[in-house]
Amino acid sequence: MNNFKPYFLNIKGNLIEINKPWVMGILNVTPDSFFDGGHYTSNELALKHCEKMLNEGAHIIDIGGQSTRPNSDLITEEEELKRVIPVIELILKEFPNTLLSIDTFYAKVAQEAIDAGASIVNDISAGENDNLMLATLAKLKVHYIAMHKQGTSKTMQINPEYDDVTADVMRYLAHKKEECTLLGIKDVIIDLGFGFGKTIAHNFQLLKYLQVFESLNCPILVGISRKGMIYKTLNTDAKNALTGTIAANTIALMKGAQIIRVHDVKETVETIKIVEQLNSQ
Repeated sequence: MNNFKPYFLNIKGNLIEINKPWVMGILNVTPDSFFDGGHYTSNELALKHCEKMLNEGAHIIDIGGQSTRPNSDLITEEEELKRVIPVIELILKEFPNTLLSIDTFYAKVAQEAIDAGASIVNDISAGENDNLMLATLAKLKVHYIAMHKQGTSKTMQINPEYDDVTADVMRYLAHKKEECTLLGIKDVIIDLGFGFGKTIAHNFQLLKYLQVFESLNCPILVGISRKGMIYKTLNTDAKNALTGTIAANTIALMKGAQIIRVHDVKETVETIKIVEQLNSQ
């Protein structure tokens, strides 16, 4: 694809090339996530939804046990472990080749999820919420998704401000990559943190200038699926934001995103095919 930079992921000692955009399917085993909270709280329902996303073409399944939507209440690492570890074990028992990511900002959850068979740690706090996270990642030697956010779940959408959101996020992620490198974390994926301490205008500016983040020489993950930047722009809600999500993800793909994190795998796989066809001409 034009504007697409390939990368290799080191997954359990095997190099896997991202030579076209990958789809990360969201599996929230939470009662209160903003779009699908409560849908997959039983292990059986979670497994069924995982199977559906794999059949639709998901490359990675991202398992989260804690809602990080604006104004959400935090749960303990013990409660999070109760939610995610049985699901990880069940998925890998039924679908042993599945590439799993654990969506957590707790070092203990990251450690136990990797021990249970997950391969990637997806941390919305980039190590800021748990001071043991980066040291744990350095020891685990797995891929780390480091995301930018401003504030906490309770405060992040209360009048977020930046001097220049693109420059500020770039500066933060460059520093975070350097910090990870110094600690021995070699495999970093960056996430600009759409919707995490940003206004609608901030989010769209980051999307507009997404390609400048290629200078960090890391795979770029974009997670904008059904978020407020989309449904508020369209004056609707998350349930009716699929068309807007497809449009926004198309822009992200055209600007070089390597991984698209979504609730709707089939539609995203089809979007990638259309963008690939356009760029092959």
